[in-house]
Amino acid sequence: MTSPHTGAADIVVSVHVRDLTPADLPYCTWSGSAAHLRQVARELARAEAGEVDYLAVRTAAGLPVAIGGVDYRVSPGAGTLWQLAVLPALQSCGLGSLLVRAAEDRIRARGLRRAELGVEDDNPRARALYERLGYTAFDRKPDAWDEEAPDGSIRRYETMCTLLRKDLA
Repeated sequence: MTSPHTGAADIVVSVHVRDLTPADLPYCTWSGSAAHLRQVARELARAEAGEVDYLAVRTAAGLPVAIGGVDYRVSPGAGTLWQLAVLPALQSCGLGSLLVRAAEDRIRARGLRRAELGVEDDNPRARALYERLGYTAFDRKPDAWDEEAPDGSIRRYETMCTLLRKDLA
């Protein structure tokens, strides 16, 4: 429907969720630096071994517009969601919710009844999403990872995260 005031139109696009593959990585540059994508490639090798699931929300053309993983080795009895990202131009369109729900389905399929995740304290939009989806805070902890600077150098990024969990029973 076109708005008479702005000329803007609502466009409906069909999406589906399936596993992320190494062939998808060239289409995921929006999710982070080259160093980040190398890390995602390593996680895809762990997915082949069954240690993690790595999912992609895809358009009808198969392009990934949201990605994220579930690690089954972080917390006994739980799947831990991590590296969740949505194409910036499509944030706040429901793709993050769809991705989290699909990840929760994967956790349940493994017979686990709890999902956990960490969200940076300076990311209130993400935390609000997780809380709308039923996650509650249970702890805080520092976290750190290597990231690529604009000049290509690698630096250590340090942050504080709130840990959230959801009972999936």
